[in-house]
Amino acid sequence: MAEIVLEGVTKVYGGGVAAVSDLNLDIRDGEFIVLVGPSGCGKTTALRMVAGLESVTQGTIRIGERVVNEVPPKERDIAMVFQNYALYPHMSVYDNMAFGLRLRKLSKHEIDRRVREAAEILGLDELLQRKPKALSGGQRQRVAMGRAIVREPKAFLMDEPLSNLDAKLRVQMRSEIARIQNDLGVTTLYVTHDQVEAMTMGDRVAVIKKGVLQQVGAPQFLYDHPANLFVGGFIGSPAMNMVEAALTISDGSGALEFGGLKLSLPEDALASRPGLKAFDGRSVILGIRPEDMEDAALVPDAPAGRRLRSKVILREALGADVLVHFNIQAPAVMTEDAKELAGDVGQEALEAVERGAQAGESKFLARLNPRTGARKGEPIELVVDVHRLHYFDPESGLGIYGGEEA
Repeated sequence: MAEIVLEGVTKVYGGGVAAVSDLNLDIRDGEFIVLVGPSGCGKTTALRMVAGLESVTQGTIRIGERVVNEVPPKERDIAMVFQNYALYPHMSVYDNMAFGLRLRKLSKHEIDRRVREAAEILGLDELLQRKPKALSGGQRQRVAMGRAIVREPKAFLMDEPLSNLDAKLRVQMRSEIARIQNDLGVTTLYVTHDQVEAMTMGDRVAVIKKGVLQQVGAPQFLYDHPANLFVGGFIGSPAMNMVEAALTISDGSGALEFGGLKLSLPEDALASRPGLKAFDGRSVILGIRPEDMEDAALVPDAPAGRRLRSKVILREALGADVLVHFNIQAPAVMTEDAKELAGDVGQEALEAVERGAQAGESKFLARLNPRTGARKGEPIELVVDVHRLHYFDPESGLGIYGGEEA
């Protein structure tokens, strides 16, 4: 095992296109770290540079004590697990897992030991003589994992290994990979576009946008203290609602006004974000997570200053909770980060945000208790947890904290 250190790593392709810019990342020995970001943000390029499959334009990559910039991939002592399983269809599970060890001319006894130990870890004991065509998608992914495990490498590199699986298998394999990595204690760099994977699997998560590292931290810290608007909007599912709001502060408490609505900030909520004082009488971008709202009918004692009123546009019953879509009569946030987040969802989402900005309307979503009586087309009153609001500078996009920065 070994740590992986990237110092000022940059990758520039022909034409001056920078895929990764000045990336600094220290992956500790035995740590599971996830690189996450939109499609095309540079996360896979970063992984491929660590693997030696892409050259480094500038900067240094170390695996353990060794600088590996010029070291061929096969000599870096790492094992990769790809999006496609790349199994040999004519070979059994056993032979697929043993193939790389045979090329390295290990003894038959050592090969057998490693394959059978990996098969036991992965629950493949009964499948060793089967061919890949007789396996499910999840079983094939386990074989691909096994092929990496038997190498007993210093580090695992995983490039969206679950993207070909259906939703149920993805959930199952998420926990399996996390368990296996924890049991083996091998340093792991895992790349995904799925922030739910990142949140549930990583010891730490590194968020990248357009080749630039935005924030690194424990999953819950990123969720609670996003460094900027992009991280706030990317981490969390469903995504954070955002709207521009006018902030006023008086006698230690505050108020946020947007779209004809008003939220009151009690003294303790304001005190927890001392940086807000600099925005008195100015606008901030207000972030409200869907799970930080509730149907007011279920919270009858909530103060009037914590309530929003609107009309239900769509109701989605998910069993454990209900997603309620509604509009706020305030222009949609149209910063570069907001456009990037909407564009990652798809062109339709980006166009919808642009229409909302022009029409002076923001689409909001609330995750409510399933006992809610909210119905499509009917008015709804929502209670907002004002102690869990997020604030961003409209000009820089940075989170507003003060004292303890994200």
